[in-house]
Amino acid sequence: MGKGFYHVPVAKNEPVMSYAPGSKERAAIKKKLAEMKAVIVDIPMVIGGKAVYTEVKKDIRPPHDHSRLLGQFNYGDQSHVKLAIEAALAAKEKWAALEWQHRAAIFLKCADLIAGPYRDKINAATMLGQSKNIFQAEIDAACEMADFFRFGVKEMVKMYDMQPESSAGIWNYNDFRPLEGFVFALTPFNFTSIAGNLPAAPAMLGNTVVWKPSRTAIYSAHVLMEVFIEAGVPAGVINMIFTSGPETAEVVFEHPDFAGIHFTGSTGVFQGIWNTIGKNIHKYKTYPRIVGETGGKDFIFADPTANPQAVVTAMTRGAFEYQGQKCSAASRAYIPKSMWSEVKEGVGKDLATIKMGDPEDFSNFVNAVIDKASFNKLSGYIGEAKKSADAEVVFGGVCDDSKGYFIQPTIIEAKVPDYITMQEELFGPVLTVYVYDDEKMEETLDILNSTSMYALTGAIFSQDRYNITHMVKKLENAAGNFYINDKPTGAVVGQQPFGGSRGSGTNDKAGSIFNMLRWVSVRTIKENFVSPKDFRYPFMDAE
Repeated sequence: MGKGFYHVPVAKNEPVMSYAPGSKERAAIKKKLAEMKAVIVDIPMVIGGKAVYTEVKKDIRPPHDHSRLLGQFNYGDQSHVKLAIEAALAAKEKWAALEWQHRAAIFLKCADLIAGPYRDKINAATMLGQSKNIFQAEIDAACEMADFFRFGVKEMVKMYDMQPESSAGIWNYNDFRPLEGFVFALTPFNFTSIAGNLPAAPAMLGNTVVWKPSRTAIYSAHVLMEVFIEAGVPAGVINMIFTSGPETAEVVFEHPDFAGIHFTGSTGVFQGIWNTIGKNIHKYKTYPRIVGETGGKDFIFADPTANPQAVVTAMTRGAFEYQGQKCSAASRAYIPKSMWSEVKEGVGKDLATIKMGDPEDFSNFVNAVIDKASFNKLSGYIGEAKKSADAEVVFGGVCDDSKGYFIQPTIIEAKVPDYITMQEELFGPVLTVYVYDDEKMEETLDILNSTSMYALTGAIFSQDRYNITHMVKKLENAAGNFYINDKPTGAVVGQQPFGGSRGSGTNDKAGSIFNMLRWVSVRTIKENFVSPKDFRYPFMDAE
């Protein structure tokens, strides 16, 4: 079915609001934050379109103020996982049979709700529940979420229009069927938009979904579920559960109707899931689609011709926006010795002006890391660096969890290129710098390319076009999203399809047609208008 059946609205990126002092949006978000803090919410699971409450309640507290209670969510067990699967399977036939224009309409409405009446609510929930400042919440929870919905529809229509050629007398066409069974969406805390897109993308294409959001992002996931319901996503199409990871996996990956997983999270968890699926492969009706974006050890590499101030800004923004809790965050940097003193001074000046604290104070650039476990991990690595002969903490290093989980933006200078913080994904506001001899640029590129198991994002800085072209080629497998003279974060839906390979995932490029193709099973149909009536071919005729 081609896109000519109906005109589809042109997808455009949602404009980012400024929230500048005196602006209407600044006043509106402050009002919404106050309203939401005044109510202790009781968040249910949603299974088959029904709110499900349990006797087991778990607290939701802001990472930047763990003494405050935002609400509670209802914790489920394996019986709820089974109910969610049953609901998804029960809804499948009717949803899959719905014309794509009507599925598209629902998710285009989701986009307009997020960009309009729900904008303040989804931003405020992300600020409070995940400790994002207003700018980080705006570009993620409002703008990128609306973009995912709109561009998802655009790519779906483009995909449906991918049809084969037909010779005279026959008609060939592709039938893009949803997968046979249910899709499991396992979503992270760090991007509200990813939490919404992972269940929505398969659902757009006629799949039904069991969605398990991160327990540290349930506050905003609840708002997303409200949007899905108001937009008209039918009961059972997206089922939201709050359950134990191992218990959920035991049910989901044993089920014969498991058809695919849409995942963002840690590499270890993803590899464990892949292993489990492999062991159970004989149990499934079809080979499951495994789509995942995992960790990163994302780099900045500057050559001796790079602009030092551009490198400074890329390091400050790339490493410390949203406390470094981005899969794409700059986590290691390679700086030539001739430039290091100037870059070090510039970064030091930036860090001296950065404020850290509650996201409701709009002057704070850095807020809290997500939870106690993250705080303990990061403070542990920083503590080891302070004691190591192979590293020096040159900026930051202060860790304080007395009120919230605050890690001061920290820069470690590694004395050896394979120091542990040059290799391990820390997922926090910690950037490790290795200073290399200018004449050893080629050797250092080799080190960069082989030091980490990850290949998600990376950035190079140079004013020498020969060097740029050389590095682009040499590092072709080091990053799925590669940046030239820009920080390695901030991929925009519809502009930079996102994903990496090696230990960073399956590189299926969220927000693009490449990802959407993973959620369909293509059937090719040939119709012959005048069927042959004789088995013989002309070559068989007598002389």
